[in-house]
Amino acid sequence: MILNLTEVLTAEGRTETKQVDFTPSVLEYGGQHYTITEKSPVTLTIANQGKGRAWLTGEMKLTALLSCDRCLKDVSYPFSLEFSCRVISPELEAAVSEDEDECLRGYQVDVDDLVYNEISVNWPMKILCRPDCKGICKVCGKDLNEGACECDTFIPDPRLAVIKDIFNAGKEV
Repeated sequence: MILNLTEVLTAEGRTETKQVDFTPSVLEYGGQHYTITEKSPVTLTIANQGKGRAWLTGEMKLTALLSCDRCLKDVSYPFSLEFSCRVISPELEAAVSEDEDECLRGYQVDVDDLVYNEISVNWPMKILCRPDCKGICKVCGKDLNEGACECDTFIPDPRLAVIKDIFNAGKEV
């Protein structure tokens, strides 16, 4: 959703608070699609901070169904998003030095882009259905959280492979 900030940027000392709906029902991250199960409206506060400058803050809560990294079960993961940035009118773009804080430029802001950026920053490194998730068997694919499987999971030490080759060839040591 595009939000017009002209009124706040042109009126010094003005502050507005708005609630905007986050329209997507599916998140796309890392080439995967994740269903959003719950979401609150995005609450935005835009405060003018002088001619053509404003400070935008926002917050939102949403819950998405993500896949456990070990057993691939669906996990309901809550995101509590808070963001803030400076907004500068197009007339002042030339006066802004490159070493200043990251900011938005223009009279319009895409709220969905702000939320997506915050989601990508807050995306968990590892998603687990529970802290002690055992994952799935590498041989048969059984969920090891439900019980052990009968697969042979013995992995020989590769440093001893030469000795094994000698015994398999029938040579004496």
